[in-house]
Amino acid sequence: MDAVLDWKQGRFRHGSLTFEAPDGASWNLGHGAPQARIRLHRKRSLWRMLLHPDLQFGEAYVEGAWDPLGCTLEQVLEAAVAMTDSDAVSARWRVLSRAAERIAELNDAWIAARRIRHHYDVDSDLYATFLDRDLHYSCAYFADPTMDLEAAQQAKCALIAAKLDLRPNARVLDIGCGWGSLALYLAEKHGARVTAITLSPGQFEVARRRAAERGLTDRVEFRLQDYRLTEGRFDAIVSVGMFEHVGRPQYPRFFETMRERLAHGGTALLHTIGRNGPPAPTNAWIRRHIFPGGYIPAASEVLEALEPSGLRLTDFEIWRLHYALTLAEWNRRFQARRSEFAQRLGERFCRIWEFYLQGSEASFRQGGLVVFQLQMGREINRLPMTRDYLYR
Repeated sequence: MDAVLDWKQGRFRHGSLTFEAPDGASWNLGHGAPQARIRLHRKRSLWRMLLHPDLQFGEAYVEGAWDPLGCTLEQVLEAAVAMTDSDAVSARWRVLSRAAERIAELNDAWIAARRIRHHYDVDSDLYATFLDRDLHYSCAYFADPTMDLEAAQQAKCALIAAKLDLRPNARVLDIGCGWGSLALYLAEKHGARVTAITLSPGQFEVARRRAAERGLTDRVEFRLQDYRLTEGRFDAIVSVGMFEHVGRPQYPRFFETMRERLAHGGTALLHTIGRNGPPAPTNAWIRRHIFPGGYIPAASEVLEALEPSGLRLTDFEIWRLHYALTLAEWNRRFQARRSEFAQRLGERFCRIWEFYLQGSEASFRQGGLVVFQLQMGREINRLPMTRDYLYR
């Protein structure tokens, strides 16, 4: 054990974890802040975590093999993310992992639909438990840090609408519409005529019901459809929180489809989680339990795929801590109802979801994750020359 710890020790520059076994033995890994302590319930679990931390650290928590000691799960995960982010990954390993991941990201229409259902159709009540009232499952925009989640999600919609620069009765395509939140907002607040597509049958049914309840069925059409099969031309195209599911092999096709569907004089907006740094492998635990086939891109990877498409990049904005604030509120609401889900779906389910929510928050605080918003068009003079119009 000591030899493995010594080998690992030199690979970390930030963050430290102390592991304590039931027999009183303890081991420290890493250097400096942030710091946290872990109580091991099974001593042998440390071997698994040291040999394959990306997967086994989360697996051991889900199985109940460890718990925070004198601190919170959030503090443990912030330390772990800081350590992982500074871990020196060899160039050879990066090449091998990228090749394997690209195969895993071959999301044709059938595979993409199956993978979307894995996450979004998991439970009919889960998302309503921790999302805002309007069911936005993407980063909110905290124009004022004191905003509550509902106001911050509405602020996100308002900024997106401003970036789309919608004209009266604009035809809008919403790619990956979720439960219809943004589509309904654009129809209700801006008079848009929206075609909104999703691959999740559960989201599709909820979105159609919500449109009927709001009297918007004449302005919003929801479709259970892959973006590659959509036809027609639109004055605006928006995609929020869906690009993470596309996979790198499909990036060129995604942007080509956007260009083909965007009318002359139209505006498109892509909102996606991104890496504030070079490309890196997807966390193995997240890929197994949360987003199979998913990938979080670096800016260089997005722009490389966009440039040949014929779309003009008109604005690129980076949101830094907005998603950390969003996830913190999602976790707070989930924890308030945790006992209900533990009783109905089991303790393992709850440990998966709290590890996901709090680990994701830690990744936005310590691990270099951000949100990209790309605004695109087909004409160089379609939009105003400065950003002033976004904040009037």
